[in-house]
Amino acid sequence: MADTGLQLRTRVNEDNTLTLWLEEQALPEPGADQVLIQVEAAPINPSDLALLFGPADMSTARVSGTPERPVVTADIPAEAMRMVQGRLGQALPAGNEGAGKVIAAGSSDAAQALLGRTVGAFGGEMFSQYRCVSAHACLPLNDDTSAIEGASCFVNPMTALGMVDTLHMEGHKALVHTAAASNLGQMLNRLCIKDGIPLVNIVRKPEQEALLLGQSATHVVNSEAENFHPELLAALDKTNATLAFDALGGGKLGSTILSSIEAVAARKMTEYSRYGSNTFKQLYIYGGLDMGPTVLSRNFGFAWSIGGWLLPLFLEKVGPQRGAELRERVAAEIKTTFASHYTRQVSLAEALSLEAITAYNRRATGEKFLVLPQA
Repeated sequence: MADTGLQLRTRVNEDNTLTLWLEEQALPEPGADQVLIQVEAAPINPSDLALLFGPADMSTARVSGTPERPVVTADIPAEAMRMVQGRLGQALPAGNEGAGKVIAAGSSDAAQALLGRTVGAFGGEMFSQYRCVSAHACLPLNDDTSAIEGASCFVNPMTALGMVDTLHMEGHKALVHTAAASNLGQMLNRLCIKDGIPLVNIVRKPEQEALLLGQSATHVVNSEAENFHPELLAALDKTNATLAFDALGGGKLGSTILSSIEAVAARKMTEYSRYGSNTFKQLYIYGGLDMGPTVLSRNFGFAWSIGGWLLPLFLEKVGPQRGAELRERVAAEIKTTFASHYTRQVSLAEALSLEAITAYNRRATGEKFLVLPQA
């Protein structure tokens, strides 16, 4: 076993710059309830980019160092530095999730049970060749599941399951999801089909419509199409959807969804009310693909709510037993319902090339990079 391993680090500097580099780290000795994972695969999720790049203008990025040990530097606009004062000068590791083989384990029964197993882990710092985590932060993968197949076993699968659980807990009948052609969106579509939950998928391109329709999606509407509003109203009327999860965050789409749900509800009212319908509409913003302001046009009555939705907070709310049940389902269906697909695989060094950074920082729907730290 090696004595050291590489880890991707990110730092905000006092001179209004961001630096990314690979740092040699001594392998830690696992504590009693910990395991040491040789990380074989780790996806780059949109949720990783805020830590990786912060508010830096990545169009200014330049590379120094060597091909094996690149150093990326990018400028941060002066007015944005106040947003990252809390991390100034700190060399922070990144990577929310990944998978690999447990090569060392602490003395506890839980840790020893994982020795030699391939596991997924959601513990941060996964853009590393080795990662020491709590045994309870690991998802043991089935023997026929590879690290690449299990690398995305937490963020997207648990988010999709969390959305469906939220629907049941809050008494809704159907879902609306934006950026629906993403890996998560395709996963949510398969999950809703399997569980018999009506789903309205909102996309932005004709090829994304075709992709989801080819995966047996029933309701797919294109927000850029001329017939978007009537198609959305028709889908909402058929599904009775009153719960929406918005991956964009900024712009007017969330408001349009709320007003469209209200319009469908208003058609069914038998008496006029100046306060709108009594159909409760919930919009959760769970992503930031659009970093602009969230714009609301208050034409959806008074029975509504907008909030943020975050996977760790959801798991805290439902408790460890329900979380364990959801993880067991992910492990059982990792090759079917919760399968992930990647457009490109890169090494740690390749992940710091300007070409790769430009590609995965676009946050384009359907594009997903996988880091192979041992490559």
